[in-house]
Amino acid sequence: MSHSLFFQWGVSALYGWGVYGLNLLYHWPRVSGGAKAVCGANIQIESLTGMDILRLNALAPVLVASDQERARLIAMAEAGERFNGITLHSMGNKFSGSAHAGGTYLKGTATCGVTFFEDTDLPHAKAYCDNFAVIVTGSTWGEDILRSKGVTNVATVIQGIDPSLFHPAPRFGGMSNRFTVFSGGKMELRKGQDLVVQAFRIFAARHPEAILITGWSSPWQHGALTLNLKSKIVPIALEPDGKVDLPKWLTANGLQQGQFLDLGGVPNHLMGRVLREMDVAVFPNRCEGGTNLVAMECMASGVPTIVSNNTGHKDLVATGAPYILTRQAPVTVPDLGTEGWGESDVDEIVDKLEQAFTDREDARRRGAAGAAAMAALSWENQVAQLYRTLSATCP
Repeated sequence: MSHSLFFQWGVSALYGWGVYGLNLLYHWPRVSGGAKAVCGANIQIESLTGMDILRLNALAPVLVASDQERARLIAMAEAGERFNGITLHSMGNKFSGSAHAGGTYLKGTATCGVTFFEDTDLPHAKAYCDNFAVIVTGSTWGEDILRSKGVTNVATVIQGIDPSLFHPAPRFGGMSNRFTVFSGGKMELRKGQDLVVQAFRIFAARHPEAILITGWSSPWQHGALTLNLKSKIVPIALEPDGKVDLPKWLTANGLQQGQFLDLGGVPNHLMGRVLREMDVAVFPNRCEGGTNLVAMECMASGVPTIVSNNTGHKDLVATGAPYILTRQAPVTVPDLGTEGWGESDVDEIVDKLEQAFTDREDARRRGAAGAAAMAALSWENQVAQLYRTLSATCP
Protein backbone atom coordinates (compact mmCIF):
# COMPACT_ATOMS: atom_id res chain seq x y z
CA MET A 1 0.00 0.00 0.00
CA SER A 2 1.36 3.42 -0.94
CA HIS A 3 0.88 6.49 1.25
CA SER A 4 0.17 10.06 0.17
CA LEU A 5 2.03 12.95 1.81
CA PHE A 6 1.02 16.38 3.04
CA PHE A 7 3.98 18.52 4.14
CA GLN A 8 3.48 21.80 5.89
CA TRP A 9 6.26 24.07 4.59
CA GLY A 10 6.75 25.94 1.31
CA VAL A 11 8.52 25.30 -1.98
CA SER A 12 11.26 27.49 -3.43
CA ALA A 13 14.57 27.22 -5.27
CA LEU A 14 16.10 29.97 -3.14
CA TYR A 15 16.43 28.50 0.36
CA GLY A 16 17.01 25.12 2.00
CA TRP A 17 13.54 24.22 3.25
CA GLY A 18 12.12 25.27 -0.13
CA VAL A 19 14.54 23.03 -2.05
CA TYR A 20 13.62 20.17 0.27
CA GLY A 21 9.93 20.77 -0.47
CA LEU A 22 10.48 20.96 -4.22
CA ASN A 23 12.22 17.60 -4.23
CA LEU A 24 9.55 16.05 -2.03
CA LEU A 25 6.87 17.11 -4.50
CA TYR A 26 8.76 15.65 -7.44
CA HIS A 27 10.23 12.46 -5.98
CA TRP A 28 7.53 11.28 -3.53
CA PRO A 29 5.20 9.96 -6.29
CA ARG A 30 8.18 8.25 -7.95
CA VAL A 31 9.36 6.40 -4.83
CA SER A 32 5.90 5.66 -3.37
CA GLY A 33 4.35 3.91 -6.33
CA GLY A 34 2.36 6.92 -7.50
CA ALA A 35 1.00 8.39 -4.25
CA LYS A 36 0.50 12.14 -4.30
CA ALA A 37 2.48 14.75 -2.40
CA VAL A 38 0.89 18.07 -1.42
CA CYS A 39 2.62 21.24 -0.24
CA GLY A 40 0.64 22.99 2.49
CA ALA A 41 2.28 26.41 2.12
CA ASN A 42 3.38 28.81 -0.60
CA ILE A 43 4.93 27.59 -3.85
CA GLN A 44 7.34 30.33 -4.97
CA ILE A 45 6.93 29.97 -8.72
CA GLU A 46 9.11 32.99 -9.50
CA SER A 47 12.09 31.20 -7.93
CA LEU A 48 12.01 28.71 -10.82
CA THR A 49 13.09 31.39 -13.29
CA GLY A 50 15.88 30.11 -15.53
CA MET A 51 14.95 26.46 -15.12
CA ASP A 52 15.16 24.48 -18.35
CA ILE A 53 11.89 23.67 -20.12
CA LEU A 54 12.20 19.90 -19.71
CA ARG A 55 12.61 20.18 -15.94
CA LEU A 56 9.76 22.67 -15.75
CA ASN A 57 7.58 20.40 -17.85
CA ALA A 58 8.21 17.52 -15.45
CA LEU A 59 7.51 19.65 -12.37
CA ALA A 60 4.42 21.47 -13.65
CA PRO A 61 1.88 18.65 -13.10
CA VAL A 62 2.91 18.07 -9.49
CA LEU A 63 2.98 21.81 -8.73
CA VAL A 64 -0.51 22.28 -10.20
CA ALA A 65 -1.93 19.21 -8.45
CA SER A 66 -0.47 20.30 -5.13
CA ASP A 67 -1.88 23.81 -5.46
CA GLN A 68 -5.33 22.43 -6.24
CA GLU A 69 -5.28 20.19 -3.15
CA ARG A 70 -3.83 22.66 -0.69
CA ALA A 71 -6.94 24.69 0.12
CA ARG A 72 -9.02 21.55 0.67
CA LEU A 73 -6.50 20.06 3.08
CA ILE A 74 -6.08 23.28 5.04
CA ALA A 75 -9.85 23.38 5.43
CA MET A 76 -9.71 19.79 6.70
CA ALA A 77 -7.22 20.86 9.38
CA GLU A 78 -9.45 23.71 10.50
CA ALA A 79 -12.42 21.33 10.68
CA GLY A 80 -10.44 18.81 12.72
CA GLU A 81 -10.64 16.17 10.01
CA ARG A 82 -7.87 13.66 9.39
CA PHE A 83 -5.85 13.27 6.18
CA ASN A 84 -5.79 9.79 4.64
CA GLY A 85 -2.02 9.62 4.42
CA ILE A 86 1.12 10.92 6.10
CA THR A 87 1.36 14.50 7.34
CA LEU A 88 4.84 15.92 7.85
CA HIS A 89 5.39 19.11 9.83
CA SER A 90 8.54 21.22 9.84
CA MET A 91 10.07 22.11 13.17
CA GLY A 92 12.84 24.56 13.93
CA ASN A 93 14.30 25.79 17.19
CA LYS A 94 12.09 24.99 20.20
CA PHE A 95 10.00 22.89 17.76
CA SER A 96 8.62 26.05 16.20
CA GLY A 97 6.35 25.44 13.23
CA SER A 98 2.71 24.84 12.36
CA ALA A 99 2.52 21.87 14.70
CA HIS A 100 3.75 23.76 17.75
CA ALA A 101 1.92 22.92 20.94
CA GLY A 102 -1.50 24.55 21.00
CA GLY A 103 -1.67 25.17 17.25
CA THR A 104 -4.15 23.79 14.74
CA TYR A 105 -2.49 21.44 12.30
CA LEU A 106 -3.46 18.64 9.96
CA LYS A 107 -3.20 15.16 11.36
CA GLY A 108 -2.98 12.07 9.20
CA THR A 109 -2.93 8.32 9.25
CA ALA A 110 0.55 9.00 10.61
CA THR A 111 1.39 12.48 11.89
CA CYS A 112 5.14 13.08 11.74
CA GLY A 113 7.66 15.86 12.14
CA VAL A 114 10.95 16.80 10.51
CA THR A 115 13.33 19.05 12.42
CA PHE A 116 16.45 21.08 11.78
CA PHE A 117 17.43 22.92 14.96
CA GLU A 118 20.49 24.63 16.36
CA ASP A 119 19.24 25.62 19.82
CA THR A 120 19.83 22.61 22.07
CA ASP A 121 17.79 24.06 24.93
CA LEU A 122 14.75 21.81 24.45
CA PRO A 123 12.69 21.57 27.62
CA HIS A 124 9.89 18.99 27.57
CA ALA A 125 11.27 17.54 24.31
CA LYS A 126 10.01 14.03 24.98
CA ALA A 127 6.50 15.15 25.94
CA TYR A 128 6.25 17.19 22.75
CA CYS A 129 7.73 14.61 20.40
CA ASP A 130 5.49 11.88 21.80
CA ASN A 131 2.61 13.61 19.97
CA PHE A 132 4.09 12.39 16.68
CA ALA A 133 4.58 8.97 15.13
CA VAL A 134 8.21 9.80 14.39
CA ILE A 135 10.49 12.84 14.40
CA VAL A 136 12.95 12.93 11.50
CA THR A 137 16.20 14.84 11.95
CA GLY A 138 18.55 16.04 9.21
CA SER A 139 21.75 14.89 10.92
CA THR A 140 23.12 12.29 13.31
CA TRP A 141 23.92 15.12 15.72
CA GLY A 142 20.27 16.20 15.75
CA GLU A 143 19.15 12.67 16.54
CA ASP A 144 21.77 12.32 19.28
CA ILE A 145 20.63 15.56 20.93
CA LEU A 146 16.98 14.48 20.91
CA ARG A 147 17.83 11.06 22.30
CA SER A 148 19.81 12.72 25.08
CA LYS A 149 16.57 14.55 25.96
CA GLY A 150 14.69 11.26 26.24
CA VAL A 151 13.12 11.23 22.77
CA THR A 152 12.96 7.69 21.37
CA ASN A 153 10.72 8.03 18.30
CA VAL A 154 13.45 9.69 16.22
CA ALA A 155 15.30 8.78 13.03
CA THR A 156 17.88 10.51 10.82
CA VAL A 157 17.30 11.05 7.12
CA ILE A 158 19.94 13.28 5.55
CA GLN A 159 18.92 15.69 2.81
CA GLY A 160 19.84 14.94 -0.79
CA ILE A 161 21.54 16.52 -3.78
CA ASP A 162 20.38 16.56 -7.39
CA PRO A 163 23.13 14.73 -9.32
CA SER A 164 21.80 16.10 -12.61
CA LEU A 165 22.73 19.59 -11.33
CA PHE A 166 25.60 18.95 -8.93
CA HIS A 167 28.35 16.78 -10.41
CA PRO A 168 31.93 17.22 -11.63
CA ALA A 169 32.13 18.59 -15.17
CA PRO A 170 34.41 20.80 -17.28
CA ARG A 171 34.61 24.44 -16.26
CA PHE A 172 33.61 27.42 -18.32
CA GLY A 173 36.93 28.93 -17.21
CA GLY A 174 35.89 32.54 -16.85
CA MET A 175 38.02 32.86 -13.71
CA SER A 176 40.89 30.60 -14.70
CA ASN A 177 43.41 33.30 -13.73
CA ARG A 178 42.08 33.46 -10.16
CA PHE A 179 42.05 31.07 -7.19
CA THR A 180 38.36 30.92 -6.36
CA VAL A 181 37.25 30.44 -2.74
CA PHE A 182 33.52 29.85 -2.27
CA SER A 183 31.53 30.51 0.89
CA GLY A 184 27.77 29.90 0.97
CA GLY A 185 24.85 30.11 3.37
CA LYS A 186 22.66 32.86 4.75
CA MET A 187 24.49 35.43 6.84
CA GLU A 188 24.13 34.62 10.53
CA LEU A 189 26.24 33.77 13.56
CA ARG A 190 26.09 30.01 13.19
CA LYS A 191 27.29 30.13 9.55
CA GLY A 192 30.51 31.91 10.56
CA GLN A 193 30.96 34.40 7.74
CA ASP A 194 33.01 36.55 10.12
CA LEU A 195 35.52 33.70 10.38
CA VAL A 196 35.64 33.38 6.59
CA VAL A 197 36.39 37.09 6.23
CA GLN A 198 39.19 36.99 8.81
CA ALA A 199 40.81 33.93 7.24
CA PHE A 200 40.44 35.09 3.65
CA ARG A 201 41.96 38.48 4.45
CA ILE A 202 45.13 36.72 5.62
CA PHE A 203 45.14 34.24 2.74
CA ALA A 204 44.55 36.88 0.05
CA ALA A 205 47.40 39.01 1.39
CA ARG A 206 49.69 36.09 0.52
CA HIS A 207 47.97 35.18 -2.73
CA PRO A 208 46.73 38.23 -4.66
CA GLU A 209 45.13 35.95 -7.29
CA ALA A 210 42.64 34.69 -4.66
CA ILE A 211 39.03 35.86 -4.87
CA LEU A 212 36.23 35.20 -2.40
CA ILE A 213 32.96 34.21 -4.09
CA THR A 214 30.04 34.62 -1.70
CA GLY A 215 26.60 33.05 -1.86
CA TRP A 216 25.30 34.70 1.31
CA SER A 217 21.99 36.05 0.01
CA SER A 218 18.95 35.44 2.21
CA PRO A 219 15.33 36.58 2.47
CA TRP A 220 16.03 37.09 6.20
CA GLN A 221 18.76 39.74 6.10
CA HIS A 222 18.18 40.84 9.70
CA GLY A 223 19.75 37.51 10.72
CA ALA A 224 23.13 38.93 9.67
CA LEU A 225 23.12 41.07 12.82
CA THR A 226 23.63 37.94 14.92
CA LEU A 227 27.20 37.84 13.60
CA ASN A 228 27.90 40.84 15.82
CA LEU A 229 27.41 38.69 18.93
CA LYS A 230 30.77 36.97 18.50
CA SER A 231 32.61 38.72 15.74
CA LYS A 232 36.08 40.19 16.30
CA ILE A 233 35.81 42.37 13.20
CA VAL A 234 33.93 45.51 12.16
CA PRO A 235 30.26 44.84 12.93
CA ILE A 236 27.43 44.66 10.42
CA ALA A 237 24.83 47.41 10.24
CA LEU A 238 21.71 47.20 8.10
CA GLU A 239 21.16 49.92 5.55
CA PRO A 240 17.97 52.06 5.59
CA ASP A 241 16.33 49.57 3.21
CA GLY A 242 16.89 46.82 5.76
CA LYS A 243 19.58 45.07 3.72
CA VAL A 244 23.27 44.36 4.24
CA ASP A 245 25.67 46.38 2.08
CA LEU A 246 28.06 43.47 1.65
CA PRO A 247 30.83 45.28 -0.28
CA LYS A 248 30.81 48.00 2.38
CA TRP A 249 31.17 45.45 5.18
CA LEU A 250 33.88 43.46 3.42
CA THR A 251 35.98 46.52 2.59
CA ALA A 252 35.56 47.81 6.15
CA ASN A 253 37.15 44.56 7.24
CA GLY A 254 40.22 44.85 5.06
CA LEU A 255 39.26 43.20 1.77
CA GLN A 256 40.04 45.12 -1.38
CA GLN A 257 37.79 45.72 -4.37
CA GLY A 258 38.52 42.90 -6.79
CA GLN A 259 39.14 40.41 -3.97
CA PHE A 260 35.50 39.43 -3.65
CA LEU A 261 32.41 38.84 -5.76
CA ASP A 262 28.90 38.38 -4.38
CA LEU A 263 26.59 36.10 -6.37
CA GLY A 264 23.33 37.51 -5.04
CA GLY A 265 20.33 35.18 -4.97
CA VAL A 266 21.00 32.29 -7.37
CA PRO A 267 18.27 29.62 -7.70
CA ASN A 268 19.31 26.11 -6.77
CA HIS A 269 18.94 24.84 -10.34
CA LEU A 270 21.59 27.31 -11.53
CA MET A 271 24.16 26.81 -8.76
CA GLY A 272 25.86 23.68 -10.12
CA ARG A 273 27.50 25.51 -13.00
CA VAL A 274 28.70 28.18 -10.54
CA LEU A 275 30.16 25.73 -8.03
CA ARG A 276 32.15 23.89 -10.69
CA GLU A 277 34.19 27.07 -11.19
CA MET A 278 35.42 27.00 -7.58
CA ASP A 279 38.88 25.85 -6.47
CA VAL A 280 37.84 25.34 -2.85
CA ALA A 281 34.79 25.88 -0.62
CA VAL A 282 34.99 26.82 3.05
CA PHE A 283 32.41 26.24 5.79
CA PRO A 284 33.71 27.06 9.31
CA ASN A 285 30.14 26.93 10.59
CA ARG A 286 29.55 27.08 14.32
CA CYS A 287 26.49 24.87 14.04
CA GLU A 288 24.47 22.99 11.42
CA GLY A 289 21.21 21.32 12.37
CA GLY A 290 21.39 19.33 9.15
CA THR A 291 24.50 18.35 7.26
CA ASN A 292 24.62 21.70 5.41
CA LEU A 293 22.96 21.37 2.01
CA VAL A 294 25.25 23.93 0.34
CA ALA A 295 28.35 22.06 1.52
CA MET A 296 26.86 18.82 0.20
CA GLU A 297 26.27 20.42 -3.18
CA CYS A 298 29.86 21.72 -3.27
CA MET A 299 31.17 18.24 -2.56
CA ALA A 300 28.82 16.71 -5.15
CA SER A 301 30.21 19.14 -7.73
CA GLY A 302 33.75 17.93 -7.07
CA VAL A 303 34.83 21.03 -5.15
CA PRO A 304 37.44 20.39 -2.42
CA THR A 305 35.58 21.45 0.70
CA ILE A 306 36.67 22.65 4.15
CA VAL A 307 34.22 21.92 6.99
CA SER A 308 34.19 22.42 10.74
CA ASN A 309 34.14 19.24 12.80
CA ASN A 310 30.98 19.94 14.77
CA THR A 311 27.23 19.26 14.86
CA GLY A 312 25.68 18.23 11.53
CA HIS A 313 28.96 18.63 9.65
CA LYS A 314 30.19 15.46 11.33
CA ASP A 315 28.16 13.41 8.84
CA LEU A 316 30.22 15.02 6.06
CA VAL A 317 33.46 14.57 7.99
CA ALA A 318 32.63 10.85 8.26
CA THR A 319 32.95 10.49 4.47
CA GLY A 320 36.69 11.19 4.76
CA ALA A 321 36.57 13.61 1.85
CA PRO A 322 36.66 17.16 3.27
CA TYR A 323 39.48 19.13 4.81
CA ILE A 324 38.56 19.09 8.50
CA LEU A 325 38.74 22.03 10.90
CA THR A 326 39.60 20.08 14.04
CA ARG A 327 40.16 22.95 16.47
CA GLN A 328 36.68 23.59 17.84
CA ALA A 329 36.38 25.82 20.90
CA PRO A 330 33.13 25.93 22.89
CA VAL A 331 30.57 28.55 21.88
CA THR A 332 28.27 30.40 24.26
CA VAL A 333 25.38 32.56 23.09
CA PRO A 334 22.94 34.33 25.42
CA ASP A 335 19.58 32.54 25.74
CA LEU A 336 20.61 29.75 23.37
CA GLY A 337 21.61 26.15 23.97
CA THR A 338 24.92 25.52 22.18
CA GLU A 339 25.74 21.92 23.08
CA GLY A 340 28.08 20.57 20.40
CA TRP A 341 28.66 23.93 18.69
CA GLY A 342 32.24 24.76 17.72
CA GLU A 343 34.29 27.92 17.17
CA SER A 344 36.75 27.25 14.35
CA ASP A 345 40.28 28.62 14.60
CA VAL A 346 41.06 31.29 11.99
CA ASP A 347 44.68 30.16 11.62
CA GLU A 348 43.55 26.61 10.90
CA ILE A 349 41.13 27.88 8.24
CA VAL A 350 44.06 29.70 6.61
CA ASP A 351 46.15 26.51 6.81
CA LYS A 352 43.47 24.50 5.01
CA LEU A 353 43.18 27.16 2.30
CA GLU A 354 46.95 26.95 1.90
CA GLN A 355 46.76 23.16 1.56
CA ALA A 356 44.18 23.45 -1.19
CA PHE A 357 46.30 26.10 -2.92
CA THR A 358 49.68 24.36 -2.74
CA ASP A 359 48.73 20.69 -3.19
CA ARG A 360 46.37 20.68 -6.16
CA GLU A 361 46.62 16.90 -6.59
CA ASP A 362 45.38 16.28 -3.05
CA ALA A 363 42.65 18.86 -3.63
CA ARG A 364 41.52 17.02 -6.77
CA ARG A 365 41.50 13.76 -4.86
CA ARG A 366 39.35 15.25 -2.12
CA GLY A 367 37.01 16.74 -4.70
CA ALA A 368 36.57 13.37 -6.41
CA ALA A 369 36.05 11.60 -3.08
CA GLY A 370 33.41 14.13 -2.07
CA ALA A 371 31.57 13.74 -5.36
CA ALA A 372 31.56 9.95 -4.98
CA ALA A 373 30.24 10.18 -1.41
CA MET A 374 27.45 12.59 -2.33
CA ALA A 375 26.39 10.58 -5.39
CA ALA A 376 24.90 8.02 -2.98
CA LEU A 377 22.79 10.79 -1.40
CA SER A 378 20.66 11.78 -4.39
CA TRP A 379 17.29 13.35 -3.61
CA GLU A 380 15.60 10.29 -5.09
CA ASN A 381 17.48 7.99 -2.71
CA GLN A 382 16.90 10.21 0.31
CA VAL A 383 13.20 10.75 -0.38
CA ALA A 384 12.89 6.98 -0.76
CA GLN A 385 14.53 6.57 2.66
CA LEU A 386 12.15 9.17 4.08
CA TYR A 387 9.21 7.32 2.54
CA ARG A 388 10.28 4.06 4.17
CA THR A 389 10.84 5.76 7.53
CA LEU A 390 7.46 7.49 7.58
CA SER A 391 5.49 4.59 6.06
CA ALA A 392 6.75 2.27 8.79
CA THR A 393 4.71 4.31 11.29
CA CYS A 394 1.41 3.91 9.42
CA PRO A 395 -1.05 1.47 10.98
